[in-house]
Amino acid sequence: MSNLALIFSLFIICTTFITSSNAISQCNGPCKSLSDCDGQLICIRGKCNDDPDVGTSICGGGTSPSVPPSPPSTGSTPGILTLNDFSEGGDGGGPSECDEQYHDNNERVVALTTRWYAGGSMCGKLIRIRANNNGKSVTAKVVDECDTKDGCKNNVVDGSIAIWKALGLDTDLGRVPITWSMA
Repeated sequence: MSNLALIFSLFIICTTFITSSNAISQCNGPCKSLSDCDGQLICIRGKCNDDPDVGTSICGGGTSPSVPPSPPSTGSTPGILTLNDFSEGGDGGGPSECDEQYHDNNERVVALTTRWYAGGSMCGKLIRIRANNNGKSVTAKVVDECDTKDGCKNNVVDGSIAIWKALGLDTDLGRVPITWSMA
């Protein structure tokens, strides 16, 4: 019986070591999900990289002339919070892409701009949003893409009314500067 306990203990130790040794990947490093990449990098075809639509700036190789280079990663990403109604008949259009559901205005949900949405790899993840003007923060669930092909601007976190209320923001403003990070 003691040999079985020893084998089980070694299995737990080895499993813990292997799962805790995952490092955050740098530019072009291997990745499986968005959370495997450093800062503002995203996982594209198994490698951490910049936004392919904007051009490479953190990883080198030039930048798009129409979009300024991304700022260095500080753990928080600057963006613009916009207002969206995710309920049926609301300005969000159809159901959310991640779960094919409509969401009540009391839910703290967001749609991320195309590059941050990262092909759906952010679906269901929680992010923390901080209002720059008052420092209040709130967590929100990613449920949709704010598609740049359909007119959404880069660097947008499209939030529900519940997010605006939790942050103490005036919805009449429509656009406010924020920072966001993984929760």
